[in-house]
Amino acid sequence: MKYEYLTKGVCSQVISFDIDNDIISNIEFYGGCNGNLKAIAKLVDGWSVDKIEEYLKGNTCGRRPTSCADQLAIAVREASNKQKATV
Repeated sequence: MKYEYLTKGVCSQVISFDIDNDIISNIEFYGGCNGNLKAIAKLVDGWSVDKIEEYLKGNTCGRRPTSCADQLAIAVREASNKQKATV
């Protein structure tokens, strides 16, 4: 299932990814720090929702209470919850 998440409080505007049985792949960030976000997407490709949350949830950027990595953790959990609700 392809999923798009509109970010809140960060430079990137949208995160898109595929989710299949809580495994995340094909992550793309639109906007934000291009090089860093490409690296994050490559590093966590194939990870489970739980693992992404474990490593990225709560990560901040400067004085912001969130970051693009934190927004990814929020997005994958939201997608997982929606996917389970439709089953």
